[in-house]
Amino acid sequence: MAGWVLGVIGGSGLYEIEGLAQARWIDVESPFGEPSDQLLTGRLGEIGLVFLPRHGRGHPLPPAAVNARANIDALKRAGCTDVLSLCAVGSLREALAPGAFVVVDQFIDRTHGRPRSFFGPGLAAHVSLAEPVCPRLSALAAGAARGAGATVFEGGTYLAMEGPQFSSRAESALYRSWGCDVVGMTAMPEAALAREAELPYASVAMVTDYDCWRAGHADVEVGRILEVLARNAATARDLVRRLALALPREREPSPIDTALDGAIITAPAARDPALAAKLAAVAGRALGMAAAEAARASGR
Repeated sequence: MAGWVLGVIGGSGLYEIEGLAQARWIDVESPFGEPSDQLLTGRLGEIGLVFLPRHGRGHPLPPAAVNARANIDALKRAGCTDVLSLCAVGSLREALAPGAFVVVDQFIDRTHGRPRSFFGPGLAAHVSLAEPVCPRLSALAAGAARGAGATVFEGGTYLAMEGPQFSSRAESALYRSWGCDVVGMTAMPEAALAREAELPYASVAMVTDYDCWRAGHADVEVGRILEVLARNAATARDLVRRLALALPREREPSPIDTALDGAIITAPAARDPALAAKLAAVAGRALGMAAAEAARASGR
C-alpha cells in the first residue's frame, strides 16, 4: 500500500496553508500544453500535498482558457494519488445559501470547445462516469469542512456552463428544472479527466451567490463573489489542512486507481505510438499492463 499524495486544485489564497512543510514551487512539463501555473509541493504531517492554482496566481486565466488536461496530467506526474477540487459556484436552491460548502457528487457538462479527453484517434478509451467522484475522499472532505466550521451539504449536482458570462435568467430557471443544485464554470471536463487519469476526485463547491433565479435577490456580480470568497478562504485552507491530517496513514487502494482496466478499446497493434507516449503519465499503468498481456498471449 502506497502513501497519500493529495493534489488540490483551487483559487487564490488557498495555497497559504498553515503548517505546510518543505514548501516549494516547481515546474512540471506536460505534453498536453502548459498547466495553469507552477505546482506548490510540501507536506502536511505525513501526507504529501501538491497545490495547483486553477486560474494561475493573480487569476489571469478565464474558465475556458484553463488547460484541464495539462493540469491533471501535471498532478499525475507530480505523484498525486487523489485530487480535491475547491471551486466557487452559484446556488440554484434556496437552502444552499452563500457561504455554504457543497460536496457535489454529480455533474452536467454544458461546456463546449474544451478538450474533454486525453484519448483520441489512434488510442480510444471509454471510462465510466456514472459515479464521477470518489465517495471515500468526498466523505473525508465533508468531515474536514465541518471541522473547519463550514455549513456542509453532502451530495448535489453541479451544472458546468461555458461562461465567462453568468447565466441568463432563463438559463438559471432551466438548470433548476433539471434538478441541478449549483452552477459553475470549471469542474468539467476536470472531473472527467481525473477519472481517465485514474485519480480519485472530490469536489467541494463554495457557494458565493444565488445566480439570478431568486426574486428579490441581487443578481450575481463579481464584487459580491469576491467578498464571499475572501470570507471563505480561511475556512477552505483549514479544510485542506484538516483533510490531510485526517487521512489514514496508509492509503487503501481505490477502485478508481484502475478505472482504465477494460476501458481502452484500441488493439495494441493499432495504437498511435505518439499518443501512447503522451499518455505515459495518465495511462501508463493500463497501457503497460495491456502490452504485457499481449506479449504473453503471443508467446513472446
